[in-house]
Amino acid sequence: MRRLLVAAGAVAAITVAGCGTTATPSLENAKLSAAEVLQQTAQKADDVTSYSADLVVNVSDKQGGTGGVQGTMLYKKTPQIASDITLNQVAFGGQNLPGGVRVILQGDVAYVKLDMLKTLVGATKPWIRLDLKQLGSNAGVNVDQYLAQAQQIDLKTSVALLTASKDVKSVGTESVGGVDTTHYSGTFPVDQAVKQLPADAQARMRGQLADAKDVKFDAWIDGQGLPRKIELNGGKADQGTFKATALFKSFNEPVTIDAPPADQVGELPQNFRPGN
Repeated sequence: MRRLLVAAGAVAAITVAGCGTTATPSLENAKLSAAEVLQQTAQKADDVTSYSADLVVNVSDKQGGTGGVQGTMLYKKTPQIASDITLNQVAFGGQNLPGGVRVILQGDVAYVKLDMLKTLVGATKPWIRLDLKQLGSNAGVNVDQYLAQAQQIDLKTSVALLTASKDVKSVGTESVGGVDTTHYSGTFPVDQAVKQLPADAQARMRGQLADAKDVKFDAWIDGQGLPRKIELNGGKADQGTFKATALFKSFNEPVTIDAPPADQVGELPQNFRPGN
């Protein structure tokens, strides 16, 4: 059960760094190389102020355990970075997390709704306020490896990682969610890809993805340079593997992400031990 909670908390911790304002031209009629498309897509991602996404992450560990999560995410950049993540399915090693988990992130504050807290520790409020990393430390588990995997599938980070690829190529055109896209495929070396990230994220990402070395990716980019779908595959069978897929949509549309009502929010109980 500890692994279920750690995995749920990790994926729920998907966050996006601050975005810039560099504009990029339409890619519909431009004759660009695959590498140039990824560079412009990374710039275009900086302009996105809001989006929604469907998320699927499947993982395995070196002991042979397997699991995964499925859910949705809403994100907005202003007036502060915020996201609302609902994981409807969370499973590991044949166990399911009853009721899934929902997390609202506003700046540095996380609000978590986890039904089984009532059973585990007698929580009386439907929501708790906490730092998701504290969830791992309370359990005596380092959750950085899960956080690193989860952070790869937000919009800005995932596209930035792709720009380190030296072998990306176009492999055809496909419709994704009713939108015409060009499908690109390639790999990126982890040591070079992490250099594309903000300095505060590089050390963790480099350390936690060291065993992967190279990550295979597929990206579906629309005519405006926006990524409609990104899929990442990495790891080794004897060390653990992951496959992360994000389907992005509803770019730059109005999004409301409110904190839960104050009378519905409690603090993490002191006797909470996810491994129990």
